[in-house]
Order: sequence, then C-alpha cells, then structure tokens
Amino acid sequence: MSEVLDRVAGKWAIGILIAAAKGPVRFSELERGVTGISRRMLTLNLRKLEREGLLVRTVYPTVPPKVEYTCTDMALELCETLLGLVDWAKRHGADIAQAHAAYDAAQEARPSVTAAL
Repeated sequence: MSEVLDRVAGKWAIGILIAAAKGPVRFSELERGVTGISRRMLTLNLRKLEREGLLVRTVYPTVPPKVEYTCTDMALELCETLLGLVDWAKRHGADIAQAHAAYDAAQEARPSVTAAL
C-alpha cells in the first residue's frame, strides 16, 4: 500500500493530476500550470503517471506532433481525494504555520541539553 501511495502522491504528481483532470492537456499547459516544475521533472513524472495507469498519452500525427495527456478513470477518482487534500491544506495552512512557530519558540526557550551537562 505505501508503495502505491509513494508513487501517486508525490509533490509533482498531485499538481499534474489535478491539472490533467480538467480534460486533455498539452505538455506546455502542464508546464505553465504546475508551478516550479522543470521540463525534466515534468517529463519524468508524466512517464511515471502513464506507467501507473493514471494518464493516457495521445500523440497526433501532425507537424509538429501534438501530444495530449488525459486522466484515466482511476486518476479521476484519485483526483477527487486529492482536491479534498488540497482544500484541507488551504484551510489549515495558517494553523500549521502557527503551530510551527509555537513549537519552535518553545524549543528555543528550553534549556539546551549540552548546556546542562
């Protein structure tokens, strides 16, 4: 189970799947839509998601070649869950940042273990 989750819930995979869930999407659209991803990482992740059965790559015989990526039914089902996760992260991002700040402040206030020795 964890092996499957590692493959489909990576940093870039989530953004790619959510972008592709809106319908057939081209490489350049994904490159613009997934903030911070390099062309190489996008290519590697597209291949991985295609191998996992989550994306279908369609090449049209045109000049230059036109390539589109479409989510499979399995990926669309996964996207529903991913969108819930993204929504949760948006709602609780500030709470998590506040918890980090409180934790870090508490750690700084604690006497150092090495200083006590």
